[in-house]
Formats: sequence, structure tokens, C-alpha cells
Amino acid sequence: MNRRTHAFAGAQPAVLDGWRRIWRYTTRREVAYLTVVPDPDSRIDGLIAPVPDEDWGALDYRERAYARVDAAHQVTHSLLHRPRIAVYAIPDGEHEAPTNTHALLLSYIDVVVQGYLAEFGPEGAARFFATTDGWDAPILDDRAAPRYPRHCLLTPEETALVDGHLVDLGVKPMVL
Repeated sequence: MNRRTHAFAGAQPAVLDGWRRIWRYTTRREVAYLTVVPDPDSRIDGLIAPVPDEDWGALDYRERAYARVDAAHQVTHSLLHRPRIAVYAIPDGEHEAPTNTHALLLSYIDVVVQGYLAEFGPEGAARFFATTDGWDAPILDDRAAPRYPRHCLLTPEETALVDGHLVDLGVKPMVL
């Protein structure tokens, strides 16, 4: 979601219907991370971008903890053509609720929210929190030594916004 974490040129805001974000753990990764699950009543904001050189294999490798699911029929965008669009999701039955051993990383949350702020403003960041489940999971405060490989430095205002939403959700990250 954060353009600072990838080199996909031509990214465009879009809306995905019929899916909802959730924080989950899978044995394919050490920590919990975002995925999407089917939800006919949900709409979520995001970005679509052309896959460089149509190299879906390289993208599949980057997103190797997920399965690629065709989603072109569920995405609303402003492009005049109908591109091939996929969503990456952990396959059903291969994920579970995060635990203290497999927690969310605050550095990962920061990067995602920073992306939503850049694309959709404070209202979009609020929609991210509202349309994402799993906030009852343990969160490790790794900001001092980020463990998320694509972490980005937040401004003090961005940090305050993330922290404010977490407080509103009743979430208190654990210090490492």
C-alpha cells in the first residue's frame, strides 16, 4: 500500500469489493501480517499497479506467503482499460489468530498507515483501521529497532495518528 516500499510505476487508487482485511499468522512467516478474507459486505481502499514486464512470477515470489486470486471483477478503478488484477491472500485454512510468539509488528502497521495517509488522507487511514479486523492481537513495539524489512520512518504527525487510532481501539503495543 505504501509506494515507498515498492518500485511499481503507475500505481492507481482502487476499491476492492467483497474482501476485508485481517491480521493473521501463518507458518509461512515468523510474525503476523495483513491478509484479506472474503466478506460480501466489505469494501476496502488500496492501490493497483501494473506488474513490471508482466512478470507475475517475480510478484508471486515477493508475496510468497500468499496465494494469488483473480480479482479484476471486484475492483473499481479509474483506468480506461480492463487490466489483469489479482489480490494476494493467505489461503483459507492456512492462517490463524496472531499470538505473543507470532505478533503484529508496529513497524509494519506504521508503513501501511503511512501509505493510506499518502493516498487517501486521514479519512482513508481511519477507514483502514475501521475495515481491518484482528486488532485484539498482540503488537510488538519495534519502532526503535524495526523488524519489518520494508519499514519507513514516520513523521511525528504520522506517528501520533497511528498511536491515536491504536488507543481508540484499546490497543497497547508491547515494548520489545
